[in-house]
Amino acid sequence: MKLSEHKDLKTAITELPVKEKDKLLLRLVAKDKVLTEHLHYKLLEDETDLEDRKERIKADVDEQIPELKKLNAKEALVKVRKMITSVNHFYKVTKDPIGEVELKLFILNAIPLDYKKSTFGYRDFMMLFSVYYIKTVAVTINKFKKLHEDLQFDLSESLNQLLDKIYSSKLAGAAEASNLPKEIS
Repeated sequence: MKLSEHKDLKTAITELPVKEKDKLLLRLVAKDKVLTEHLHYKLLEDETDLEDRKERIKADVDEQIPELKKLNAKEALVKVRKMITSVNHFYKVTKDPIGEVELKLFILNAIPLDYKKSTFGYRDFMMLFSVYYIKTVAVTINKFKKLHEDLQFDLSESLNQLLDKIYSSKLAGAAEASNLPKEIS
């Protein structure tokens, strides 16, 4: 049941006494971990906490990169997905589109693109890795384009490094097939 479908319910909720509304709000917030973290961020944290969150993600990625180089494509794909998921969670909590693009560019630039082939199994995980990687880059470029042009200017060097890295690797064909630009101006 959606609240927008029940206008009388919305009216009834707004007419509740403040104490009762507070109780209901606290019960609802407690059921959603992301909402709880978002409210904590919004109400109790400031700009330095935002930078701390970014630095923690970057430090975690820096810690995992040496290990990534030793993995096969399947294991690397799992790790990379977790890294990108941590950035998605960061965005859900902070609603910071600049930080999201900045962190994704950081991760995508740091990730090695060559992995050992898995000797077991019938799936080509390097192909799955490349599809995921290229799709993540494309989504990041779309979010980059929605930023203010001054912010785009600040992040364009990092994005162009990423595109250069892709087009000088084995992923060049997949990038071209996905219509990824070779450069952002």
